[in-house]
Amino acid sequence: MHTYVISLGGSLIVPNGNIDSDFLKKFKRFIAGRVRKGDRFVIITGGGGVAREYQNAARDVTKLTRDDLDWLGIHATRINAHLLRTIFRDIAHPVICTDPTEIAASSKYKVKIAAGWKPGWSTDYVATRIAKRLKAELVINLSNVDYVYDTDPRKYKDAKKLEAISWKDFRKIVGNKWDPGLSAPFDPVASRLAHHSGIPVVVANGKDIKNIGAILRGGKFKGTKIS
Repeated sequence: MHTYVISLGGSLIVPNGNIDSDFLKKFKRFIAGRVRKGDRFVIITGGGGVAREYQNAARDVTKLTRDDLDWLGIHATRINAHLLRTIFRDIAHPVICTDPTEIAASSKYKVKIAAGWKPGWSTDYVATRIAKRLKAELVINLSNVDYVYDTDPRKYKDAKKLEAISWKDFRKIVGNKWDPGLSAPFDPVASRLAHHSGIPVVVANGKDIKNIGAILRGGKFKGTKIS
C-alpha cells in the first residue's frame, strides 16, 4: 500500500475565476481508480487566484498585515478543500484537515482532504509536514506549469526546463523566504523541510491526468523531480 501527498494548486481548481468541473471529474475518477488498487492519498488544496483576488481587493481598501494576507489565503484554500471533500464524499474522510500535526493514517478512509493551517504556513509546507508525519513516499505538486525552470520563464525567454534537480540547487532558485501570495514552483520554507527530511517532490502539470499516473507508476513522466 502506497501513500502519496498531492498539493493541488488552486489554479487547477478555479482557473480564471471559474471552477473547472471537467478537470475535477477527471481527477476524481483517477484518484478513485488508484484507491481501488490500494493507494492512499492526502490532497491539500491551494488558494491560487481566488486567494490573490481577495488579497488584492483588501489591499485596495486598507493597509494589511502579513497575517491578514495569510488568513485570506488560508480561507481560500479551505473553501477549495470543502469543494474537494464534497466531490470525494464517498471515499474521503468527512472532515477536512486544517492541522497537519494531528493527521493520522486511517484504515477506513483512503482519501483525506487538507487545507491551509495558520499564518506563515503555505499549503506546500502543510503537504510536506503531512508527508513527513505519514511517511509518504512522495509529494506531488500539481499546478498549471509543466516543469521547474532555472529562471522565471515568464520573464526570460531563454529559461531552461529542469527534469531533475537536487534540493540544494533548487533552494538556490527559490530562496528561503515565504511571502503570502508567493508564486513559486514549491515554497522556500517547504523546500527546506523537504530537503532536511529527505522527502522527494515532483512538480508537474495537473491537467495531464495520464502523466500523473506515470508519476505514480515510477515511469517516464513530464515534470521535475526534486530530491
